Amino acid sequence: MKAVPGIQSPQEIELKLALPGADPLTLARRLAQIPILARRKNTRLHLHNIYFDTPDSALRQQRVALRLRRVGDAEKPKWLQTLKTAGRSDSALSQRGEWETPLSSASLSLKSLQATPWSDLDPDGKLFRTLAPVFETSFERTVWLLRRPDAGVVEVALDIGQIVHGERSTPICELELELKAGPAAALFEVASQIAASIAVLPASASKAERGYAMAQGATHAPLRARPQRLSAKLPRTEVAQRVMQEMFSQFTGNLNSLLVSDEPELVHQARVGWRRFKSARRLFAPLLEPQSAQSWQALQALLTCLGRLRDLDVARVETLPALADAYIARDPRRAEIWLAMTQAMLHSANLQRKAVRYAMQDPSVGACLLGTTQWLEALHASGAVDGAQPEVKGSLRRWTQSRIKRLHEQLKLARQSTSEPEQEHRERILAKRLRYNLEALESLLPEKQTQRWHAQASRLQAGLGAKRDAIRAASLVAELEIDRGLAEFLRGLSHGREL
Repeated sequence: MKAVPGIQSPQEIELKLALPGADPLTLARRLAQIPILARRKNTRLHLHNIYFDTPDSALRQQRVALRLRRVGDAEKPKWLQTLKTAGRSDSALSQRGEWETPLSSASLSLKSLQATPWSDLDPDGKLFRTLAPVFETSFERTVWLLRRPDAGVVEVALDIGQIVHGERSTPICELELELKAGPAAALFEVASQIAASIAVLPASASKAERGYAMAQGATHAPLRARPQRLSAKLPRTEVAQRVMQEMFSQFTGNLNSLLVSDEPELVHQARVGWRRFKSARRLFAPLLEPQSAQSWQALQALLTCLGRLRDLDVARVETLPALADAYIARDPRRAEIWLAMTQAMLHSANLQRKAVRYAMQDPSVGACLLGTTQWLEALHASGAVDGAQPEVKGSLRRWTQSRIKRLHEQLKLARQSTSEPEQEHRERILAKRLRYNLEALESLLPEKQTQRWHAQASRLQAGLGAKRDAIRAASLVAELEIDRGLAEFLRGLSHGREL
């Protein structure tokens, strides 16, 4: 939605945090015990919201939200109409336009929208007349208002409730830290003090986005890569920031869905998001101050759990089912062994999924993810050496192409070495790094060369990946100690793929 000349754009700046593994019944009490909130008076409100859109989702397509909010109970309600325009969707820190108007009744007011960008979206009022409720949210909000020594003011809001569409619902359990006055860094300072005691996860999806996803039957759908179209006129550090924020958001977005969904693809896409992020971090390293590098040691236990869960999911869902007929060969006894193995693999995967969720409840994990979010927010403003080293000189296109070419040369060199398992692992990692960065920077690279290198990297990754998956599946089955003959059969097949 375009800005309307002469209309002031009120800005809502907030940091959203999910609360993994938290007990909603005790959260307000636990938060009130954190030093930064202790002995501070809080306010409790019941908020009920109705979100509107047209039959063809015109508002959603424009990344606009229009809602009616009832504050208080049904007997003495206060009504507010709120219009929100698009904010950045690749960070837990959002900044968007917000226009809020008190109403006397539970009916949308076109008049109240006239002094907002709505007039640009719907100049003749036709769109307004087609609006209808799409979904609702209902939650209890506990609010603490923090006045800081630097004159900053931060509102900390705990929301516990649900999003409802028809007969379906999904829970709300999150913190919203809204900046009322002062610098945005104040949000991260407050959040960091909370994260020291309570597990958090940066969350980029708003309640409206989650509600729309539910309306479309896509609740907790895996978040896949969404590379941006990049302009060659952008500063290099801004390109680095945009690229890495999208990748990091893919990682944290899938982690949030993993808290409540057993969908195996969420695990895969979380790991893809993390690997894309680390690949881009290496690619853009010459643009960054050496001291700006983040430590992700606190994530190691979580990443290890995710890796093992992904191995189990690939083995039981993809690799092993294709081998069932060859092993069973119409033998009833072998069929029983295979069934016992598949049940044991499912049990192992379920236990490992619990381990992943348990790992996300470690406050150090959330603190690390929050620190990375803050680092990315500050990257373009203060984390760059743009032009300070010889390696970063030249146009954005030339610099990007040089970095990608260097990565391609590393892969070529790796392929000329021996075919030892360690070397093949390095080839596979380099192929992934090349593919991820080609996809992320496609708009800045030569089209034909990019397509050719991407196809080469994809084929290499797929071939080495299939071999690795077969070896890993055989190893996982052997660990179960179901049947020695089955383990030997799978080990032989994996060895055959190695040759």
